[in-house]
Amino acid sequence: MLFDYVSLAGGLVALIIAGDVLVRGSVGVAQRLGIPNLIIGLTIVAFGTSAPELVISLKAALEGADGIALGNVVGSNIANVLLVLGMPALIAATPCGEEGAVRNAIFMVAVSAVFVILCFFSPLTILSGAILLVLLALFLGDSALSTFRHRKTLKDAASGSPATKDAEAEEEADEAEDELEDVEGVPESVGLAGVYIVLGLIGLPLGAHFTINGATAIAQAWGVSDAVIALTVIALGTSLPELATTVMAAIRQHGAVAIGNVIGSNIFNLLAIIGITTVAVPLDVPAEIMRLDIWVMLACAVLLLGLAIYRVNLNRLAGLALTLAYIAYIFVVYTFGVVT
Repeated sequence: MLFDYVSLAGGLVALIIAGDVLVRGSVGVAQRLGIPNLIIGLTIVAFGTSAPELVISLKAALEGADGIALGNVVGSNIANVLLVLGMPALIAATPCGEEGAVRNAIFMVAVSAVFVILCFFSPLTILSGAILLVLLALFLGDSALSTFRHRKTLKDAASGSPATKDAEAEEEADEAEDELEDVEGVPESVGLAGVYIVLGLIGLPLGAHFTINGATAIAQAWGVSDAVIALTVIALGTSLPELATTVMAAIRQHGAVAIGNVIGSNIFNLLAIIGITTVAVPLDVPAEIMRLDIWVMLACAVLLLGLAIYRVNLNRLAGLALTLAYIAYIFVVYTFGVVT
């Protein structure tokens, strides 16, 4: 039994590290090839940071563990809203008025609703995957256009600003064009970047193998389904990078980026991970996920939209409420998830 816990924990750690290494290596190669940072951010970084969840869901689906494949994504989206937003608010106030948050949150709710509807036509097939991937392409295209418009506005402001502010405005525009957020330690040589990519590609499937094996063994020992472990332990483990990012942002008084990170992560989880997985192999939606978890996920999406619309400033009390709500959700999942 101890080996199963070590397998699960070690697998999750390997997934997180391998995903980070893969992103750094891929960004290094892309920059050497002269690919614009905007394209790198919207593709390599976005997909790379979701690589652990993608590999787990894809491998689980190929092995017939549909509960893990779906529970990983649904549970991660729930954890992102309740825990990833709640815990940082316990440290410092987290504003939810980031520019563009409302528009993206509306899209997130729409995507969540589409996913719920598709689940009623279980199994999720290649058609379901195609629908989700088309929505992903629309999201990426819209994000690219919005970013280009924002940079053009900054450039125009720089060119038309007073002389005393011209240098400052020009510098801000250049930073918006050149900065690649959330990626540090990018290798400078192509050779080293290639080594990073190879290590990441080796580490991801190995991490997924040990994670899934440990999770299924623990589920059997606890008398719960695979989906319960995926909705809780695996989902929480794969959400740790987002949690660490938002906690550090709160400590540095940069909490405004938290809601954007959560919205983007939730959209990618549903569209990219489920989309790619169901194109590769059909997924049966477990009845237990249909009864509770997809509705909790949808409710969390609507809650996030409300926070964005009303530009709520999450204080410690709100953070405590969100965190306690997540703990209550975990309790309910385990209480009603015992296999009889």
